[in-house]
Order: sequence, then C-alpha cells, then structure tokens
Amino acid sequence: MKTRLKKIIIIPALAIIVFFTSSAFQNDFFEISKQIEIFTTLYKEINMNYVDETNPADLMDTAIKSMLKDLDPYTNFYNEQDVEAERIRRTGDYTGIGAKVRTLKDKLVIVEPYKDYPADKAGLKAGDEIIKVEDVVIATYKDDAGNLLNGTPNSLVEVTYLRQGKEFKTSIKRSEIEIDAVPYFSMINDKTGYIVLSTFNNKASSQTAYALKDLKAQGAQRIILDLRSNPGGLLHEAVNVVNLFVPKGQLVVTTKSKVKKYNRTYYTQKDPIDTEIPIVVLINGSSASASEIVSGSFQDLDRAVVLGSRSFGKGLVQRPKPLAYGTQLKITISRYYTPSGRCIQSLDYWNRDDEGNAVRIDSKEYHEFKTKNGRPVFDGGGVLPDETIEISENSAITDAILNDYFIFDYATNYYYNHQNITDINDFELKDSDFKNFKDYLNTNNFSFVTETEKSLNSVYENAVKEELDDNIQADYNTLLKNLKNSKELAVNENKDKILSLLTDEIVKRYVYREGLYDFYLNHNPEIKKATEILSNPTKYKDYLR
Repeated sequence: MKTRLKKIIIIPALAIIVFFTSSAFQNDFFEISKQIEIFTTLYKEINMNYVDETNPADLMDTAIKSMLKDLDPYTNFYNEQDVEAERIRRTGDYTGIGAKVRTLKDKLVIVEPYKDYPADKAGLKAGDEIIKVEDVVIATYKDDAGNLLNGTPNSLVEVTYLRQGKEFKTSIKRSEIEIDAVPYFSMINDKTGYIVLSTFNNKASSQTAYALKDLKAQGAQRIILDLRSNPGGLLHEAVNVVNLFVPKGQLVVTTKSKVKKYNRTYYTQKDPIDTEIPIVVLINGSSASASEIVSGSFQDLDRAVVLGSRSFGKGLVQRPKPLAYGTQLKITISRYYTPSGRCIQSLDYWNRDDEGNAVRIDSKEYHEFKTKNGRPVFDGGGVLPDETIEISENSAITDAILNDYFIFDYATNYYYNHQNITDINDFELKDSDFKNFKDYLNTNNFSFVTETEKSLNSVYENAVKEELDDNIQADYNTLLKNLKNSKELAVNENKDKILSLLTDEIVKRYVYREGLYDFYLNHNPEIKKATEILSNPTKYKDYLR
C-alpha cells in the first residue's frame, strides 16, 4: 500500500517536471521552427519561380554566409573542402606541393615555397603566378583553384606559371607535407636559446618541449619564445606549452559560456621541464588567440617578460560542430580568461557602429587586474607587453601597404633585380631603397583611405544634400589636400617599420624562412632587446616586481 502511494505521488511530480521542461523547450525553439519553415518555403519559391535560372547551392551559400556575417568573423560554415583545410590547420599534415599559395580570380600566387619540398624542388619561387594546372585555366575555374594542387602522394601535376612576365611550365611531384609548429630553434649565444613557435597545431607542445630540452642540453640558461605573428590554434596545446614552464596544477585559462557544459577551467596536468629558467616572450599585433593565452598567462603568473607590441586581442573560443553531408560549423562558444581573470577581447562584435563594423573597446573601459606579484594588467585590448618596442607596431598605413601586397610585390621585383647578393647576413636596405619603394607605391597607385577621410566625405555628402556645399567647397578641397600631404608624411614616419618589413620579405627570397631566422639572430631589434634583458638578471626581475 505504501509503495503504491509513493508511485501515485511521484508520477504526477515527474509529469509536472516533463511538462515544464517540454514547455520551456517549445518556448525556446518555437521561433526557430517558425523561421525555418518560412525560409524553406521562400527558398523553394525562389528556385522554382524566379525569372532567371538560379543555383540552389549558391543561393544557400549566400544565405548562410550573410546570416553568420552579423555574428563574429570566427563563426564560419565549412563545406567539404573547407573541412579538410581546417583539419590541415589543426594537424599540420596534408598532401600537396609544399608551398603557401594565395588564390586570386585568375591565378594562384606562390607566397612562400617551403625549402626542399616539391614546389621548391620544381623551381617555383615566391611571386610566381600559376595560370594553369594541367589543362585547367585558373581564370575560368569557378571552384577553389588551390585544391587543384593537392592530390595523392607521388602523383605528378603540371603547372604553367608566369615569372616576371615570361611563361614557364614545370611538373611537380606531390608529397606528404608536415607543417612544423616550431620551424626553428637555435642558440643565440652560449647561454641564450631561441624558439620560434609559429602555430598551435597538435604538434605545438611536443615540438616546443623538444626544442627546450635540446637547447638546455646545449647550455641554454635563458629562453626567448617567439610568438610573433602566431595566429593561434588549439587551446589545449596552449595550456600544454605553458605547462612546460609552470608547475603541475596551475590554472592557465578559464572559459565562460551561456551553455554550462562549455564552462571549463584548464589546469596544467603534467610535470614541467623547467619552472625557473628566465623567459622573454615576443608578441606583436598578429599574435592572437592561443598565443595570447600563453603570453597572457606567463604575464599573469609573472613567469616571463613579455616584449614587443600589443597583441591582436582575440578572447573567443570556437568549437567545430558537424553538419549534414560532411559540412561543418565552427562556432564561437565561449570567452576565455587568463589566470588573473581578464578577457583580452579587443573588438565588440555585438555592438557595431553605423556602418556595421565591430567597435574597438575603448581603453577607458578597460578593467584592472593583478598579476601573481601584484602588477597591474588590463583586459579589453589584447596583451600589452611589459616592454613595448615601437618598431614592432604596425600603423594603419603599414597595414594597408601589407594588405595590398606592395611589400610582397616589391620584394619579388627586388630579388630579380639583385641577383648578385653573396652574403645575406650583410644585407641592409638604405635610404635610396626607401625612396625607390615610395616611388613604387606612387607608380602602382597606392591609395589609402583614412578614417578622417571617410568622416570628411560623409560630412561633405550631407552638405551637398542640404545644398550647403557651395560655402564649404574651398575648405573641403584644402582639407583633402592637407590630408594627402599627411598621408605622405605618414609613410615617412613609418620608414623604420616599412624597411623592416621589406627586409624580412627580401631576405626570405634568398635564404627561405629558416635563413630569415638566422638573419634575425644578428639583426632583429626585438631579439636584441630580449637578449639584453635576459643578460641582466636584476633588470629581468625588475620587470616582474
């Protein structure tokens, strides 16, 4: 009797729970179901009834990308080819020609051939423009032409390419390509080791550990860890890299999300290699994500001196979600926080300006946090180095020059016009080279629209609408002329940075990336400053107090 009574009491209780849970679920997802039904019927009607022929796949691709565009640039839809590219990024392994390639509408440009890999052995060089792969003309190929270069190991692919306006052909034997997370490490002097960590794929911590052990065996008593231009990658690999230098059980990063299961705390899980060796970490404006977890954690734990320029400021975590037909969604699921509790996200994608651009978080809104030793650090704008070096910083105008590939294209021309360089370690660009580069910018119609210009144009357009332009035309033209002069001055003011970027790109043309790192050991100002800090124990400790 008692048992039956208990069942009578429990069953209605369960029913109530199920009812409320189900109701909550329906309330949360009713709007989703409604909008999916609307979209499905709209999609069908367009494909069946639109006056011209439509491509269902293209329409859907546009719809998906337009929807995701309003979120953040890291939430992306991947088709089958994109999924493979993402796998390569995570693992660093693929089968192809062994070169970094830029895809344009009518050609594939070799950005960097990897030393001793197939493209290099076939004679391809940076700047070569592939216009045909086998019988496929790139200009008329509608899909991603970069995929034409991939294939099975030991298979041959014939390419037709342009070099300095002349047409050539070559056959490339594809092979398995392994992209190292640590492409270079070396001793700078008898006590200082240097490690380049260029990406956080699944080899990052193991290769960093190998480099560290090797350098210590060579006598290294201090380490420079170079994370400059490292775009990030796997979060757990960032934790493992930190673990090489801090004790087991140390909090490295926390993730927070609206979905509770994504709220995680990541602690070091292994015994470290060396918790005492002095470290300087190099970062710049292209150091992002996992690079910022490592540099930010080292800073918060007072484990290393961070040197260079403010990092990119990506404090968001993504996770891949499989979709139908082999496609995938990479979606932002959480924000991450360094040991002091700060999130270094610099752009606010959820509060945009009138033009729909993400707003940079104002420094007035930064919050102060404390490192292990009580030093003040701040959120909201990337990792600010303990020692900032001006030449490390990119300005708006240097970014524009880089993004339009003027540095790259000038280096290509320079290489073919200077074939008589014998010792690259003596290489140095002079004032005459800077003048030549400025002439190159003018000849190639380099245009750079500043935010000031955009605002000024907007004001003038409103004046035209309100028929007030006659009164301000002369002043407007004067301002435009002054702005043009200011932009020319800005190029001159960034001379050292521009020459540094040109030097890096040109040196790579002669001695590959490995040779560039050798060149850095004697010429790079950030490495020189890092070596100076590490060679003075008192100065090093002062940064961390």
